[in-house]
Amino acid sequence: MGIMNHSFLLVGLFLGLASTGWAALYPELVHIGGLFHPEDNLQEIAFRYAVERVNMDRTVLPKTTLVPIIEHVPTLDSFKTAQKVCNLAGRGVAAIFGPQSRTTAGMVQSICDNKEIPHIQTHWDPKEVPPNSVQINMYPEPHIFALALKAVVRDMGWKTFTVLYQRHEALIRLQEVLKDHGPSDPPVTVRQLDEGNDFRPLLKQVQASSESHIILDCDIDKIIEILRQAKEVKMMEDYQSYLIITMDLHIVDLEEFRYGRTNITSLRILDPTSQDVQNVVQDWIFGEMRRGRVLQLTASQVTTDVALMYDAVHLFARALHDLSSSQRINIKPLSCDKQDTWPHGYSLINYMRVMETKGLTGPVKFDNVGLRTDFTLDLVEWQRGSLIKSATWDPQIGINHTISDSEIRNLIIENLQNKTFIVSSRIGAPYLMFKTNGEKLTGNDRFEGYSIDLIDGISQILGFKYEFQLVPDGRYGSYNPVTKKWDGLVKQLLERKADLAICDLTITYDREGAVDFTMPFMNLGISILYSKPVKQPPNLFSFLSPLSVDVWLYMATAYLGVSVILYFLARITPYEWTSPHPCNNEPEELENNLTLCNLIWHNCGSIMQQGSDIAPKAVSTRMVAGMWWFFTLIMISSYTANLAAFLTVERMDATIESAEDLAKQTKIKYGAVSGGSTLSFFANSNFSLYQKMYSFMEQTRPSVFVSNNAEGVERVAKSKRTYAFFMESTSIEYVVERNCDLQQVGGLLDSKGYGVAMPLNSPYRTAISGAVLKLQEEGKLYALKNKWWKEMHGGGACKQSVAVASAGPELGMSNVGGVFVVLIGGMMGSLIVAILEFLWNTRKVAVEERASFLETLKEEIRFALDCAANTKPVRKPKSQSPAGSSTPSYDKLQQPRDSQ
Repeated sequence: MGIMNHSFLLVGLFLGLASTGWAALYPELVHIGGLFHPEDNLQEIAFRYAVERVNMDRTVLPKTTLVPIIEHVPTLDSFKTAQKVCNLAGRGVAAIFGPQSRTTAGMVQSICDNKEIPHIQTHWDPKEVPPNSVQINMYPEPHIFALALKAVVRDMGWKTFTVLYQRHEALIRLQEVLKDHGPSDPPVTVRQLDEGNDFRPLLKQVQASSESHIILDCDIDKIIEILRQAKEVKMMEDYQSYLIITMDLHIVDLEEFRYGRTNITSLRILDPTSQDVQNVVQDWIFGEMRRGRVLQLTASQVTTDVALMYDAVHLFARALHDLSSSQRINIKPLSCDKQDTWPHGYSLINYMRVMETKGLTGPVKFDNVGLRTDFTLDLVEWQRGSLIKSATWDPQIGINHTISDSEIRNLIIENLQNKTFIVSSRIGAPYLMFKTNGEKLTGNDRFEGYSIDLIDGISQILGFKYEFQLVPDGRYGSYNPVTKKWDGLVKQLLERKADLAICDLTITYDREGAVDFTMPFMNLGISILYSKPVKQPPNLFSFLSPLSVDVWLYMATAYLGVSVILYFLARITPYEWTSPHPCNNEPEELENNLTLCNLIWHNCGSIMQQGSDIAPKAVSTRMVAGMWWFFTLIMISSYTANLAAFLTVERMDATIESAEDLAKQTKIKYGAVSGGSTLSFFANSNFSLYQKMYSFMEQTRPSVFVSNNAEGVERVAKSKRTYAFFMESTSIEYVVERNCDLQQVGGLLDSKGYGVAMPLNSPYRTAISGAVLKLQEEGKLYALKNKWWKEMHGGGACKQSVAVASAGPELGMSNVGGVFVVLIGGMMGSLIVAILEFLWNTRKVAVEERASFLETLKEEIRFALDCAANTKPVRKPKSQSPAGSSTPSYDKLQQPRDSQ
């Protein structure tokens, strides 16, 4: 029993000593001072309720109670502020929070450094922290914040912009943005806002500069007034983007700009929609109700400095807890008139610098001098009547988009609702035309055409409204390297006088660098517009056209040659010599009917497909006749087939078939629209043919260039086939559907497309491209083209006209040369057969007459070459000849039959 009592006494003694030790380490009361200006009522509430929350949460300070001491100081009176600080030091405060004014904060910092009392600030301060300072600033470090602004400007793709700032300190925040803009980049404009509340003169100058990217740095209470005055000077009627340098844009009521054509972007460190902020605001409201006061407050009214003050108190409490855990803290009053300091001040501030925590403003982390260098910012955009977080930024990762592409597209489409776009265009059929119904119309009702229907179809999908305006100079848009300016539709977009531009505007590399384009709504290429061939009067000798002159000459030569060869073969072959009287079996002489005249008539009959009563009998002569008949069959068939085409097809004058044909001659001039994409194609081409054609167009006088397509079409129609015009194939299709005297010549020289143009980096590009794609998939683009090309305003007038068929080329030797080869081969074969027949007959005669073969051969050859002999005496064998007679001689016996 005694041992147990002794044990209980030891345990009780240990607990008593432990309790005494803990109480000694943790001070029971710690006073902290707060300096607030009269207008900082909400910040004072945050300070007071942050202390209350820490005291209620004993996990932070188990044995310590924070006691707030609040002092109100003038905004610009440093002397009175110093007195208040000395008063707080005399009451033994462990830290001083505030004030917000940088004018008086410097005095507070000086006294705190002298007394080594931790000083916690919550405002932007670009001054360097002096060495051995007991300062810590909850606001993001100025240089890191400047890097965040640079990253945002880069992410938005701004090449040019105008900076409007109120105080010179804004240039410190924007130093990285301005340094990132190199000397080779387009110039930026930096303008200071005028004093007072009338900013209209400056805003008018900005509007006149056509700048659409504005960086605005001013007090939070001036933002709404500046935007209103920008709207008054019609600056916000044009599409513009604002980057507003404030982290409290959520407290600005932007509802009146909900349906404007203005993008508003900003950065924030406090998310008023987070549950933590909502809970804290509810605590403040209920706390004021317990005290009999009414606090009209929502989370969207909490400013960044208020949240920073709340986080600062919690940071201080955690640091005090850690410091108390390692050493005993003794807090004592300090006098400004003495040299005494608080020995724990540096230790406490060092604990705060190395501490990492998370508050209403996100992660809290400091560098070794007490500047907040590690933090996360939200990139917010004004969409659908509220600020939508689209990305985050932190020093390690940079910009990180937190919204998906589909969500961005949906937001953009919702933002398009009820917006009115200015659509710039130019008059040019069939894209945009004035209505000719005689009525006096206004607005969009004045126009009709493909462009109107296309924009109307897109607007029905996306839900926006539109207003068409004509471009003043009527040009498409080309860059002048001398003035370094654009004209036409591109200029309208660059100067933000239009939101969209649509017509037959070609997507080119140069234009893509100045403005954005949607996906092409029409694909096309450059082609040639030229007059149709003129009908020529019929030729008297057109029946000769199916065959070339060479073929006619070769046919005549073949005709005569075959007749001569056939005549020669008929003389040497024995089978063509027959009895003149068929009933006389033993004639005295033989007759050959294949005389030269007869053969010429025979061959002529073959050509005319008529025949004759003269026919060869020998194999050799029949072979020649057969080859000749085959030859005439092929030739006459080919001639007849080609003659039908030549006689039924209208004869046209010479024409061009391609760009190469144009380049090879100089009689027909050719040109294009001056300053258009078609001319740029030739000017920038690396193809030698097109370079040659561009040089020809440049040097031709009078000029071959025209101001628009209509002028070019008129010039082609009136030129009597001495001028050709390069233009887009779609425009040529429209013209030839209505002017039957014109035609498209050749194929496409290139491939390109028409697109809807808009200012560079327009957020609506993806949405409008999607609408164009949807119209294409539904077949509406094809239907629109058919409507305006082939139906409206005289379309289809030439679709019933039968195209003039061109006759095939005349047949040359390359076409029928084979027939001549067959004919020559047949004649050579027949010649060989005739020679064999001749030799065989000569041998037979020599044997029968018992004469020498050579002598007989000579006699036969001599007779065959005697073209005057038309009859041949019958040669008798020697047994039948009278006695003493010798071999009969052809010289004595042969006589022309008509001389007997």
